[in-house]
Amino acid sequence: MADFIAGALGGACGVMVGYPLDTVKVRIQTQRNYKGIWHCIYTTYKVESVSGFFKGMSMPISTVSVSSSIVFGVYRNFLYQWCKLRYGKTNIKPSKCDIFLSGYAAGAVQALVSSPADMAKVRLQTQIFGPCSVAAGPKYTGPINCLVTIVREKGFLGLYKGCSVLIFRDCNSFATYFLSYAVFREWFVAAEQSSSEFLGVLLSGGSAGVVAWSIATPMDVIKSRLQVDGVTQQKYRGVLHCITESVRQEGITVLFKGLSLNCLRAFPVNMVVFLTYEIILKQIKPFTS
Repeated sequence: MADFIAGALGGACGVMVGYPLDTVKVRIQTQRNYKGIWHCIYTTYKVESVSGFFKGMSMPISTVSVSSSIVFGVYRNFLYQWCKLRYGKTNIKPSKCDIFLSGYAAGAVQALVSSPADMAKVRLQTQIFGPCSVAAGPKYTGPINCLVTIVREKGFLGLYKGCSVLIFRDCNSFATYFLSYAVFREWFVAAEQSSSEFLGVLLSGGSAGVVAWSIATPMDVIKSRLQVDGVTQQKYRGVLHCITESVRQEGITVLFKGLSLNCLRAFPVNMVVFLTYEIILKQIKPFTS
């Protein structure tokens, strides 16, 4: 229970830190009218002002708390049960394989729960409407309206469009995420014996986030494109068609669109996530054990 609570608070703090860059990342991945990161930032601010960077944040700020709670809670509980099953006891240091498998399980469960909210987030982020926009008006007035509209147009399963890609992305990225955090923390603590644990958590969390997003970015691009597909017209028949058409039209580098931005965003966000998680866990664990 302590891990679920600490994970929820860590996720909420992470969203607030990284959401503006996440909006820029999604727009670069799904729209071809930007020349680069700075052009996207400039255009978004010019057309929609500061509020354009925070479109759809009300949904993630609540749902990411839930999904982050699920990730950390499932990870820790799966690891606990796995070690108990494999070794017959839980008070041992888990192997790297144990950590990887637990992260993989956490990613799968999280993706299934968060898919509808992620769909609403991406569609709201790519909806351009502001004082300088020529659009007649926004299609979606908010996260709930977005979800209701998708269900009305595509049915309930429309909320899970791109979910298979999301699962593939999250399973691999969270497995890498928790494994790299464990490895980096061992390195940083061993290398900096005189420094506080605080610094080790910051560096380990930030580095783990960068590694995880480096693995996740190709599938993140495809996932985002599938989620916005059909807002105005249908372009892709499925996952493989989306991959082949994207590569054919824009080259293999299209799969790494937003990689630098993902890594830039991942470091401070995951520094905050793991720091908050570790602090909260220490404070509440005595009351939940």
